[in-house]
Amino acid sequence: MAIAAVSLAAAAEANPLLDYKNWKTPHGTYPFNEIKIEHYRPALEQGIKEGLADIDAIVNNKQEPTFANTIEAYVNAGKLLDITLYCLSNLTSADTNDDLDAIETEYTPKLSEYSAAIRLNEGLFQRIKAVYDKRDQLKLTPEQAKVLDDVYDSFANNGANLSPADKETYKKLSTKLSQLTLQYGQNALKATNAWTMLLKDEALLQGLNDDTKALLKKNAERRGYSEGWLLDLKPTTYGPVMQDLDNRDIRRELYVAYNSRAIGGEFDNTAIIREIVNTRLELAKLFGKDCYADKSLVKTMAEKKENVYNLLDQLRDNYMPVALQEVADLQEYANSLGFYATLQPWDFSYYSKKLKNARYSISDDDLRPYFELEAVKKGVFGLAKKLYGLTFKENKDIQVYNPEVSAYEVFDEKGKFLAVYYCDFHPRDGKRAGAWMNEFQPQYMVGKKDHRPHITNVMNFTRPTDTKPALLTYDECSTFLHEFGHALHGMLTRCQYAYLSGTNVPRDFVELPSQFNENFLSEKEFLDTFARHYETGEALPQELLDRIHASQTYHAAYACVRQLSFGYLDMAWHTLTSPFEAPEGMSVQDAVIAFGDKAMAQVAVMPVVPGTQMETAFTHIFSGGYAAGYYSYKWSEVLDADAFSVFLAAKEKTGTIFDKKTATAFRKNILERGGTEKASVLYHRFRNGEPSIEPLMKRDGIVLKK
Repeated sequence: MAIAAVSLAAAAEANPLLDYKNWKTPHGTYPFNEIKIEHYRPALEQGIKEGLADIDAIVNNKQEPTFANTIEAYVNAGKLLDITLYCLSNLTSADTNDDLDAIETEYTPKLSEYSAAIRLNEGLFQRIKAVYDKRDQLKLTPEQAKVLDDVYDSFANNGANLSPADKETYKKLSTKLSQLTLQYGQNALKATNAWTMLLKDEALLQGLNDDTKALLKKNAERRGYSEGWLLDLKPTTYGPVMQDLDNRDIRRELYVAYNSRAIGGEFDNTAIIREIVNTRLELAKLFGKDCYADKSLVKTMAEKKENVYNLLDQLRDNYMPVALQEVADLQEYANSLGFYATLQPWDFSYYSKKLKNARYSISDDDLRPYFELEAVKKGVFGLAKKLYGLTFKENKDIQVYNPEVSAYEVFDEKGKFLAVYYCDFHPRDGKRAGAWMNEFQPQYMVGKKDHRPHITNVMNFTRPTDTKPALLTYDECSTFLHEFGHALHGMLTRCQYAYLSGTNVPRDFVELPSQFNENFLSEKEFLDTFARHYETGEALPQELLDRIHASQTYHAAYACVRQLSFGYLDMAWHTLTSPFEAPEGMSVQDAVIAFGDKAMAQVAVMPVVPGTQMETAFTHIFSGGYAAGYYSYKWSEVLDADAFSVFLAAKEKTGTIFDKKTATAFRKNILERGGTEKASVLYHRFRNGEPSIEPLMKRDGIVLKK
C-alpha cells in the first residue's frame, strides 16, 4: 500500500491535472504552462475511475437515502474528471491540434460509456427515487427541490426506467451518437480549414478595402506563400469578401465552397447526418416518443413542438411578406446599377451593402475607426460597471492557454472578487468558427464557501494589421456584447450547486441575457463611453449615429426569415417519425440536400443553388447541443426585446438607459438565479407579466398582423 501511495503521489506531482487540489495559481486557475498533451489520458483514466468510485460509495451507503448523502453526493461526484474535461473541451474548441483531437476522439466513446454506466445504475437510481418519492416530506430549500427534481428527471429521461434490454440498447445508441456528433463537428472544422484560394493578381481584389487585403495577405503568409492573397472560409474572410468583392465569379466560388462544406469528399457529413437523426429517433422511440423533438423539448420553456411551430409560423407570417419585398427592392436597385440577371445568394450581401450605403451612407468602413478593439473592450467592461458595479483588472499571473488570450479578475461593486474572465479575440487554425462563452470552473458553494466561476469568451474578430490596430465592424461589436451577456450570466450567478448555476438553464432561455445585452449598442449614452476614432479621438458623430438608427431595421425581415429557415430545418430533421433513408435511385448525399431544401422552402426568398446546403456544417444542431432547439434564438429574441423595453420605459422616467433599479431587478431575477426555478417564473418575476412579441416587431419595424 505504501508503494502504491508513493506511485500515485509521484504521478500527481508529474501531472498537474492529477494534482489539481494543490495548484498554487491565482484563484485556482489552470496551470496551462505546465499541462502537456501526455497529461490528459492519465487524468481521464483516473477521473473515470474516481467518478465511478464516488457513485459506488453512494450506492453502497448503508444509511437511508437522504438529500445530502445521495443527491448532493451525486452532483458533486467525479471532480477530477470535471477538472480534466473543462480544460480539454475548451481547448479542443479554441486551441486544438491533431493530438488533442485524437484524445477527444479516443475518449468520447469511453466517456459516453461512463455516463451511461451512471445513468443506468439501478442502485443509484433507486436511492435517488427514494429521496424523490418523499420530497414532500423533506424540508428542502427551493433550490434543493429544483436540484432533486432535475436530477430525477435526468435519470428518468436517460433510461433509468427502461427495461434491462432497453437499457443496453440505450447505452449502445448513446455511445454511437457521441461518436457521430464528434465526427460531424471535426469534419465541419476540417472542411472549413481545407479550402483556400490563392489570388496572385491584385486586380481581382477590386472592391476590397485595405484592411481586408491586409488580412488576406497575412493569410497567405501564415500558409507559407511568399506572394498573393489567400481566401479561406473563416468568418473574418468570408463576410468581407462576400460583401465587398466586385468579382462575381470569385464570390460565387466562395459561396459554393462555403455552402458545400462537408458535402462529399474526405470530410463528408451527409451519411453522418442520416445516422445522427436516425439514432436520435431510435432513442426517442425507446422512451415512447413519436419523434426526437417530443423528447428533447420537455424541459424547455416551449415544452412541446406545437409551441415551437406556433412561434416560427407567427414570425413567418409577419416577416415573410416584408422579406420578399426587401429582395424585390434589392433586385430593382441592382438593375439600376446595370445588373440584369436574377440575384443569386452570392449577390445578396454585395448589393445589400451597396443599397444600405446608398440609403443611409453608412458602411463598416465608416464605423470601424470608431470601434478599436481595446476601446470596445473598455466600453463593454464599462457597461458591466454602470449596470452591475463590476470592475475588470487584468492579471498577467493568471496563466492562459494561448499567448493571444487575456485573463482578468472581476470584482463586484463592493470590491469583492467575483470571477475570472478569459477573452480570446482572433481566429486561428486551431479555433473553430463563431463566437461563444464557456466556463473553466462553474460557480458553486461548499458549505458557506463560494467557489467563484472562471468564464471564457472566445471570438473570431478582425485581426490588427501591420499599420492598424484591430478595428471591429458594428456586427463584431454586437457579437462581443452578445457573448459578454452570456459571460455575465456565468459570472454573476449565486447558486448553491454547479448543477444549476450560471447558464445551466433551458436552451430557449439561455440566449436571453446575451441577446438582451446587444440592445445597448444602439444607445448613444453607451456609445459615448467608448466609441472614438482610433486616430483623432473624435467621438462617434451624431449624424453617423442617426444613420445607424435609421439603418437598424434595414433587411430585418430578411435576417429573420433566414433564422427561421434554420429553425424549420432543425425541426424537420427532429420531428421525423420514421428513419430517414434515401429514396430509391437517389444517393444519400442528394437525399440529405433535397430534404434540407424542402424544409427551408417555406421561407426561401432567394434561388436555391443546386448541390449546396448549410446543414452539413450546421454544428449547432448536429454536434453542438441545439437539436430541436435552434428556434430558441428567436424565442429568446422575443424575450430580449421585451426585457429591454422595460429599460426603455425606465429611461423615459429617469433619463438614463443605465437605470440601476431596473438593472438590479434583471440581475437579481435573471442573471443570479441560474436554473434554480422555472425560466418562465424567473422571467415573470422580472417583468411582472408575460412577454409580448410586439417589442420585437417594433424594434424590427414590422407592423404586427392581428
